[in-house]
Amino acid sequence: MILADKIIEERKKNGWSQEELAEKLNVTRQSVSKWEGAQSVPDLQRILEMSRLFGVSTDYLLKDELEPAARTEAGDDAADTPLRLVSMEEAQAFLQLKRKNAATVALATFLCVFGAVLLILCGGLSEYGVLPLGENVAAGLGMILLLVCAAAAVALFIRCAQRLRPFAFLEEEEFETAYGVRGLLREKRAEYAEKYSSYTVIGAVLCVLSIVPLFAAVILTEDNGAVYIWATALLLILAGIGACFFIVGGSNRGAVDLLLREGEFSRRHREEDRRIGGFSMGYWLLATAIFLVWNFMKPDYGRSWIVWPVAGVLYPVARMIVAAIAKDRED
Repeated sequence: MILADKIIEERKKNGWSQEELAEKLNVTRQSVSKWEGAQSVPDLQRILEMSRLFGVSTDYLLKDELEPAARTEAGDDAADTPLRLVSMEEAQAFLQLKRKNAATVALATFLCVFGAVLLILCGGLSEYGVLPLGENVAAGLGMILLLVCAAAAVALFIRCAQRLRPFAFLEEEEFETAYGVRGLLREKRAEYAEKYSSYTVIGAVLCVLSIVPLFAAVILTEDNGAVYIWATALLLILAGIGACFFIVGGSNRGAVDLLLREGEFSRRHREEDRRIGGFSMGYWLLATAIFLVWNFMKPDYGRSWIVWPVAGVLYPVARMIVAAIAKDRED
């Protein structure tokens, strides 16, 4: 039996039309028709995808002398455990929920930044006499405000995670999409492309401009510590707003990529994230700890802000080093 006949037989066994098989393989119906008519041969990537979809070995598909009885054990196991199918309704519900959650996650992120701003303002302004508070009272008040903002942010993060719990399998398991879903997703991505680009540009501009208040304070004032405190607070606020634009834009785009298994959710990127593990969380927790310890030991909010830009510059370098080390160990 030749490859063309095997494709026809396996497609019919699964109850798929040529259009449905083409959708699953991300090709045109005409391509499938030519394969089944022996007018052309699918490339290696499509052979591998059909092996997975049909639950057969690649040898069975490629070797004419192998008949259906020659299916491998692995192929039989795969056929017994088909991938979870994501329906059109599930895909649309997931996209809608991610859009709703994007604003909530952005707000929670900004609350974390705003809590740090309040801590800096309380400590710094009291030190320079702008706030009529003692050093200990100001530090205590700042920490209370920071913890309140952090608690509110954590509550929002947990709420978002609970909403997405029914769709946790999208990140934890392999799946396939029902007929028409991939086409819908590509349309959604095309529709959102301009907005995603705009959000990315706005976020980048705000992050770049966030440093302007600090430079302005250096140029326009002479040895006025309170002005530097306000400038640092404005720097963090602008950067926080910029991060919100990145989050909203990236979340909506990421939802589509997750369903398509493309972009950062492709197999290569997921393997890289798995190797790095919890490095990112540990890195930023360490940066936060350094900032807090510095100011608890000797409050110096006019200088301690440097922790954040330095941490931001060093982060991609550290991430690449950790990824390289993890890959070497795995190999």
